[in-house]
Order: sequence, then C-alpha cells, then structure tokens
Amino acid sequence: MDTRSGTRTTVEAVLREDPVMARLLDEHGWLPIEPAENEFGRLCRSIINQQLSTASAAAIRERVLPVLEDEVTPVRVLAADEDRLREAGLSATKVRYLRSAATAFSERNLSREGLSGLDDDEVIEELTTITGVGEWTARMYLIFALGREDVLPLGDLAVRRGIEALYGDGEELTRSEMRAIADAWRPYRSYATRYVWADYES
Repeated sequence: MDTRSGTRTTVEAVLREDPVMARLLDEHGWLPIEPAENEFGRLCRSIINQQLSTASAAAIRERVLPVLEDEVTPVRVLAADEDRLREAGLSATKVRYLRSAATAFSERNLSREGLSGLDDDEVIEELTTITGVGEWTARMYLIFALGREDVLPLGDLAVRRGIEALYGDGEELTRSEMRAIADAWRPYRSYATRYVWADYES
C-alpha cells in the first residue's frame, strides 16, 4: 500500500544505524524521496533512460521535449510525429514504448492516487503489462514517480556496483548478499538507494 511515513528525522535515524550510510548522509546531505508532479512524464523519462548513459539520455530528453511542445502528456506523445521523435534521438523501439505507455495512461489511472491501493509488487505487476516497461522501469516508477520509500532496485547496474564498492571492497556480491545488506535500511531502502547512486556517480 502507498503509506509514506519517512520524515527526515525518522529516515536518518534508521540509516545512521549503518555506518556506511551515516558517512554518505554526511557527505551528500539530505536526498529526499518525493512523488513526481507528472507521473506519466517520469515514466517516459525512465523509458528513455533504458540502456543509455546518463548523459546520452539527458541529451535525448532535451531534444524530445520541444517535439512534445514542452508538455509530456499521453495526448502529446500519441499525437507527436514519429519522424520528429526519431530525429530527436529516440529509436523506433523507444517510440513504440512511449506510445504504449501513453495508451496505458489514457485507459487506466496509473497515477499515485490511482495506484495507492496497491502494494509495490502489485504496482510492478500492473506496470509490466505495458509494452516496454520491465521490472527496472517499474521500480524506477515506484521510487521517482510514486515516491515509494522501501524499494531496492537491484536490477540497476549502478546500484549493484555501488553496493559492491561500499560494502564489498569492489568484490562481486550476490543479490542475496546485497538484500541482506539492505535489510538494515528497511523501511527506507529507496532513500538508501539514492545515497548509493550519489556515491557511485560522484
């Protein structure tokens, strides 16, 4: 269920029990988890980001926005000229994925409000019925669109590499080992994930 409970004080109290997280909190300051104002736009961003570097994805997003007249909505995506989207840097596959997401949003209420009665696993099940939305994209949606606080996206390479660097001296860890490490962050694993990303990208 969508139940947000994490004030800064309560989140920091939990994360600081882990000495590594305590250090990252001191180094990076407060990194909040908040619902997006435009859930559909956030899903589109995650689709564009799939299998691209941060810089490449950001450049494509900057070029796509004008094609959508700076408003990322299902109506604009469905109405956009495919050739112009391709010229902006989207592959034909990504265009198809964005349109699939736009159709799903037009037909179902996939907003924070619409999904509030579902737990995280149920949201993932709902979202992965959309062509082009796999588990990684669904977990990004949980964190960055819905503001869910206890998501651990181990399908993200940067998260895995970050955990290995912070907790395994760079040695490979199994996903079971990573989940065991992350148990200390419950019920605020989304916040901890932001600190792992921040450290990995710094």
